[in-house]
Amino acid sequence: MERGRRLWQDMAITLGALALTALLCFSLNGLARSSAASTLVFVLCVHIVARLTDGYAWGIAASVAAVLLVNFVFTYPFMEFNFTIAGYPLTFVTMLTVSVSTSALTTNVKKQERLRLEGEKAKVRADLLRSVSHDLRTPLTSIAGAAAVLLDSPELPEDKRRELLLGVRDDSEWLIRMVENLLSITRVGGENAQIQKTPEAVEEVVADAVRKFRKLRPDIAVETCIPEEVLFVPMDAVLICQVLTNLLENAAEHGRTTRRITVKVTSEAGRAKFAVEDDGRGIDEQALPGLFEDKPRGAAPVDSNGRHNMGIGLTVCRTIVKAHGGDLTAANLPDGGAVFWFDLPLSE
Repeated sequence: MERGRRLWQDMAITLGALALTALLCFSLNGLARSSAASTLVFVLCVHIVARLTDGYAWGIAASVAAVLLVNFVFTYPFMEFNFTIAGYPLTFVTMLTVSVSTSALTTNVKKQERLRLEGEKAKVRADLLRSVSHDLRTPLTSIAGAAAVLLDSPELPEDKRRELLLGVRDDSEWLIRMVENLLSITRVGGENAQIQKTPEAVEEVVADAVRKFRKLRPDIAVETCIPEEVLFVPMDAVLICQVLTNLLENAAEHGRTTRRITVKVTSEAGRAKFAVEDDGRGIDEQALPGLFEDKPRGAAPVDSNGRHNMGIGLTVCRTIVKAHGGDLTAANLPDGGAVFWFDLPLSE
């Protein structure tokens, strides 16, 4: 199914490019048609076809079609083939050679680029797997240890039992959030992944994210500033909620002194802008350039509970936002604290 659709798409690109090039040559040449000028324009057409289609076949087909079109339409005598005029055979052979070479070179460059990207993806997956295996082991070990103590020590005091159970709950919630992050990457990072977007009320998505965050950090005040009119944005509500939740947790964890977070939503120029501001210590200026890299830089930091944070939260956010047609940016506020914002198109 996918292959057939791509075949028709490549055919449409090739025929459309040839037709538009012919019209362009007509408009440039007028009645005094010039085969030399048309030849150069059609070579550019072949390059575009090779760049936008898959494989060698379409570029080579466009090369042959370009040679025949220049001969038939833009070479005297017009509207008939004539390969016997002095100098023309060499011109057309040269054009065909240049066009085929351009097509082959462009296709090879695209193939090399795909191989390079696949190699980078494989390396990122390997780095992520190493981080996951290490970071997940710590809370799992803690949960297993607490469960063993509770089972083997029925005489344990109530306050100690409660302390162990709270630790199990906290580690379990941390594991759930980490798995949600990994599943989000999987959903939007696959080769043929597509985001299924439906119009969602921004107010409900923001409220859901804030509600989840308040359960985790009731000590931090969260304010929302949302337009009074109901604002609908095409999105995958679960993924965008995950983005907002990650940004709220990031503000609480890395702001260090954060006591208040504000979530703002505005709309202008056909896009909805989401901003998460905090009153914490802000972002290290040296860390800003690599803040959204696909893999952690250096050793993973340790949070307040002794767990290692992989630093994949912001990567998840950026991946999801880009899949929705937006972008994610961060900066320090003039009065202290940091702000993360992203925008999404209001229509498909």
